[in-house]
Amino acid sequence: MPDLHLDQALLPDGWARDVRVGISAEGDFGKIIPGGDREGTRRVAGAVVPGIPNVHSHAFQRAMAGLTECGGTAEHGFRGWRERMYAFLARPSPDDVRVVASQLYAEMLRHGYTAVAEFHYLRNDPEGRPYAAPHEMALRLHEAAAAAGIGLTLLPTLYRVADFGADAPLVEQRRFAATVDEILADGDALGRALAGDGNRRVGLALHSLRAVPPRELSEAVAALEAADPTAPIHIHLAEQVAEVRACLSWSGSSPVEWLLGHAPVDARWCAVHATHMTGGETRALAASGAVAGLCPTTEANLGDGVFPLASYLVAGGRWGVGSDSHVSVSPAADLRMLEYSQRLTMRERNVAGGREAHSTGRALLEGAWAGGAQASGRRLGAIRPGFRADVVVLDTDHPALVGRDGDQLLDAWIFSGEDTPVRDVMVGGAWVVEDGRHRGQEQIATAYRAVARRLAAAL
Repeated sequence: MPDLHLDQALLPDGWARDVRVGISAEGDFGKIIPGGDREGTRRVAGAVVPGIPNVHSHAFQRAMAGLTECGGTAEHGFRGWRERMYAFLARPSPDDVRVVASQLYAEMLRHGYTAVAEFHYLRNDPEGRPYAAPHEMALRLHEAAAAAGIGLTLLPTLYRVADFGADAPLVEQRRFAATVDEILADGDALGRALAGDGNRRVGLALHSLRAVPPRELSEAVAALEAADPTAPIHIHLAEQVAEVRACLSWSGSSPVEWLLGHAPVDARWCAVHATHMTGGETRALAASGAVAGLCPTTEANLGDGVFPLASYLVAGGRWGVGSDSHVSVSPAADLRMLEYSQRLTMRERNVAGGREAHSTGRALLEGAWAGGAQASGRRLGAIRPGFRADVVVLDTDHPALVGRDGDQLLDAWIFSGEDTPVRDVMVGGAWVVEDGRHRGQEQIATAYRAVARRLAAAL
């Protein structure tokens, strides 16, 4: 493809104008020349920034959003939500999941996500039996990502028991259950099927400490490390107070304390949520090099609590942002919720920025770019040679951005208005959103409407 000429772009060293960018046939950034000439290039007007990796997604839950908003207390709210999810899961087929995920991924792209880490635990058929190809559901997610054009880190998920100290999953959880060997085999088959695709990566998810007993957690992690020592590992951790209490009762330790004391947690790991930590645990998680996978709109929707962002940042912690249950599919909305939750609990402003003169929007995005890339196990989140050519083009004539420049554009994107100013999106060197429209928008939405109506009848 011809080189691009970017009117303005956020490079690792800061904002630059008239940036000439080469993109390889494989979809990676090549030469990047600020102040480069325009001859033979395609002009890209507006402000160009790196695409945002989404660190946590359960794609099937997109079709549930808005259908669980009845009743709930601190004691029963999440349990009621989970029971509604179990009822919903009696219905979706692999093709249904492909259709739902295609719609979700197209929506993500339209709002500025360019890659997603899919925490994939909907593995079996409604009776709990593996499909003829046990990794069929995961392949349908890959097909959806290919149709939408989004980058994908697939995380086949180990799910063994119903709760701390239990011997088996509940009947309602039979679609999730698999052995260590089965999940590792899924990952191996996916790795072979997706080999050579620069938009794909395969890792491992451990559903949670309550769903994965210690011996099997250790077996899975050791086997993955032997097979691919760089593969990402994700786990739900300390999401709710009830989980922390149950873990204390089971082990005498909180979830974060237990995991850091019993697993080789390092930069490969993503601790999803990590909402409830003591000060010491916050510092210890930051020191481990792991990414905290924050999902602020989902955490707010479920009444989980507020992540201790300020103290985590002081400790040097890395974090990324995800949409989880997809009550929102906008990175700007989740980053805004993250910052506003801090302001409400601390009664301060510009918490993520840390300094009065530093842009809060840029600080939030820099965290999401760096932590998202790390948790995805891919070279993302920067307009830099050798990184994946994933970019978002902000329309500087959009009412939310007009008259803004430099970091003000980022602040206005996150903190000004609900209508997204994302105009164009590129993933792996291919334009997937142009002039505000996803390339398959109508076809994907038509298929989704039929599936969503049928699945909603299950609740």
